[in-house]
Amino acid sequence: MESIFRKLSSLSATLILLLLSAIFVVLFIYAKPAIKEYGFHFFIDPRWDVTVEINNKQNIDTANNTVSKNIPADNEGAAIPQDSEDIAISQDDEDINIPQDNDNITDFQKPSNVKVVYGGLIPIVGTVFSTILAMFFAVPIAMGIAVFLSEIAPPFISKPVSIAIELLAAIPSIIYGMWGLFYFGPLVAVVFGGSSVSLLVAGMVLAVMIIPFMASLTRDSMNTTPNVLKESAYAMGATKFEVIKDVIFPYAKKGIIGSIILALGRALGETMAVAFVIGGVFSFPHKLTDPTVSIPVVLANNFAESSGMSLNALFYLALILFVISFAVISFAKFYFLREKIK
Repeated sequence: MESIFRKLSSLSATLILLLLSAIFVVLFIYAKPAIKEYGFHFFIDPRWDVTVEINNKQNIDTANNTVSKNIPADNEGAAIPQDSEDIAISQDDEDINIPQDNDNITDFQKPSNVKVVYGGLIPIVGTVFSTILAMFFAVPIAMGIAVFLSEIAPPFISKPVSIAIELLAAIPSIIYGMWGLFYFGPLVAVVFGGSSVSLLVAGMVLAVMIIPFMASLTRDSMNTTPNVLKESAYAMGATKFEVIKDVIFPYAKKGIIGSIILALGRALGETMAVAFVIGGVFSFPHKLTDPTVSIPVVLANNFAESSGMSLNALFYLALILFVISFAVISFAKFYFLREKIK
């Protein structure tokens, strides 16, 4: 039985690794054409679905080479009339076959000199900035809620408030998005100016969404602190603030950091709520009250109607988001492993 249990546990862990590897491979395969086309310049290019002119000289040279290949170099093989009598010229306009539509012109006569360019700078910046704003607002509020529920509030208050916070975590993200679009966004616009859909509104709505996760996990971590440690600190004359700062926080440090990391991952990948309130426009936000776009919003809004290189560019963005999220989780695991070794 022991060996079967170990094999099942190993199989479960291996399955997760295989799933992650499969996701990465699929994203990379579909993003490969865009990677080859744009390379790392994709990270710094603010253009998305923009038609630009390319160097036409190369196209003209290609066209001339194509024409020269169709004309024999030796006059013996060229069927060119040398006498004017052999040339039949029709005097009737109806017999003259002149193409009137550009569609009848061959490719070498009408070379293509435009292409569509895709860049990921604006979605990447929107994702990073909205996440930073969300963490800026959410971390102190969540820590304050956890401290209040764990050490300050009496049981008849802390229990119902804890249940209410956990229920907030179960609300679908689209509800937060609708609330932010119709009520919270206009309020933020009145207070801070700008539009009711902006980077600031997206960051604050994200903060409201991740506060319940962070507050619940932090509270549970703080509750694991042994009472003997807190009582010893109080016996030595420490105040409640000193006990929280010097005893509870150091003891629950791993759980607190873990809650922050999980909330950060939730903020990075949030789609529907942000799609309602960030604006969804490909413009660089020069102010916090400007609308912009994020990677999940671009994927949600454009994936169904994309094909060709635009679809490959979306997979490139998805690969970037996957790598960012994986890097955040890996950093958290590295931190916990380092603490364990010590």
